[in-house]
Amino acid sequence: MNFSAKAEYGVRLMIELGRQRGDQAVSLKAIAEAESLPLAYLEHVVAQLKSAGLVVSSRGAHGGYKLSRSAAEIDMAQVVTALEGPIAPMDCFGGDAARHVACSHEVDHGNGCATKLLWTRVQGGVLKALQKTTLAELVQFSEREAAPVG
Repeated sequence: MNFSAKAEYGVRLMIELGRQRGDQAVSLKAIAEAESLPLAYLEHVVAQLKSAGLVVSSRGAHGGYKLSRSAAEIDMAQVVTALEGPIAPMDCFGGDAARHVACSHEVDHGNGCATKLLWTRVQGGVLKALQKTTLAELVQFSEREAAPVG
């Protein structure tokens, strides 16, 4: 299962916003420079995050973006699904993928798709990992990784 660059850039953008202390907005240009990401692409990504209610924007000289709520209240399932849509390991996971797998294979002698159990477990594992990982954890990890050794 591969996530797109959009998900990677979105998570990195959210981590950068999570690093900000206080209630100050950050310009998208500053985030693009800090993360070495293309500004034009980040504009598209942040629009989706804003639409999902994960970030808010402000205009003016000190305008920019900030998290809509604390980093501890935002999990990675929220971020990834805002950018990628439903988490689905196979194309047959449609619509309400959390509850329903619409198998596109022919029914085999009265049995359903033989691989449904596997893909349902894969989806559940990925979702669980994303839901258990908060933005606050990623911010803390990034700060620890960036700390000077010595």
